[in-house]
Amino acid sequence: MPHAYWKGYLKLSLVTCPVAMSPATSESEKVRFHTLNKETGNRVVSQYVDSVTGKPVKDENEAKGYARGENDYVILTDDDLDAVALDTVKTIDIDKFVPAESIEWVYLEKPHYLVPDDPVGHEAFAVIRDAMASDKVLGVSKLVIGRRERAVVLEPRGEGIVLWTLRFGDEVRSEESYFEGIDEEADPELIPLVQQLIKQKTSRWSPDMVSDPIQESLLKIIAEKKKALKPAKKSAKGKTEAPPASNVVNIMDALKKSVAAELKSKKAG
Repeated sequence: MPHAYWKGYLKLSLVTCPVAMSPATSESEKVRFHTLNKETGNRVVSQYVDSVTGKPVKDENEAKGYARGENDYVILTDDDLDAVALDTVKTIDIDKFVPAESIEWVYLEKPHYLVPDDPVGHEAFAVIRDAMASDKVLGVSKLVIGRRERAVVLEPRGEGIVLWTLRFGDEVRSEESYFEGIDEEADPELIPLVQQLIKQKTSRWSPDMVSDPIQESLLKIIAEKKKALKPAKKSAKGKTEAPPASNVVNIMDALKKSVAAELKSKKAG
């Protein structure tokens, strides 16, 4: 199992068990770049600099500051911040449950995998997990992540639990303000054609559907540069490019052609 991002306790009333949490997603495979000095090829490093003296600030002298006026701050040290630690730093205490379908997707932020962290706690973990699954509910709790208390929900999934951090209410924009101007009614004659097209294009979900073509292209470029290959020849200058096709189309004709093309490709396959 990957290294745990957080360890603590899962609690429901008097039932408690040790758990470990790991991020369900990873960006480690993404192409990442360092900033370099193009003239020397050396890496460029960043550091905190005093805005008045212009001198670099040592790590031990860095502190958090709350502005109470212009150039006037209340300084908080790490000890000050640790002094206000909440119980949710180490305990996920489920204080309520909600129907599984009641939380809108837009509130879900980041998923994490939650697993029992001690053989002794496996039974308590399994009881909480299976009870939520049977009643089709999600557990609601709070958890301190990065010195910030976040609302979280716990979703039973297979043998484990997925913990989702939630966006705060003031971070979610109302859809009405965006959709209220859409008042066009669909032509009833077009809907069957779209449904036919949807049916032809429907298949089982696969992670391959969300591959990153830019990432793949960058990896190819990097591989080519590693091999010191010569750059591909540029197209001849002065070549006339065809003008872009007009986007104005008849939707009925376009749908009919799409359906026909899909049928033709399936027969050919």
